[in-house]
Amino acid sequence: MDPENLAKQVLEQLSKSFSDAQAMGDEVQGHLRTAMMSTFSKLDLVTREEFDAQRAVLMRSREKIESLEKQLVELEQALAKQ
Repeated sequence: MDPENLAKQVLEQLSKSFSDAQAMGDEVQGHLRTAMMSTFSKLDLVTREEFDAQRAVLMRSREKIESLEKQLVELEQALAKQ
């Protein structure tokens, strides 16, 4: 067999194998993505925006509680002086 033909056939076979492997890889990647999305949908996750909004509410609540605690201490001290 002619070495050039042999090289050409080997390269064609390799190209076909790699394209088949790529197609298989794409299919596997698709299945993996589907499995991950299914798993994520079962988890109790929130978006970053929801998290930031809840964090802001928590910070305001914490500040309000600290303010009320301070007022309570002041009122208790005022009552103790009477």
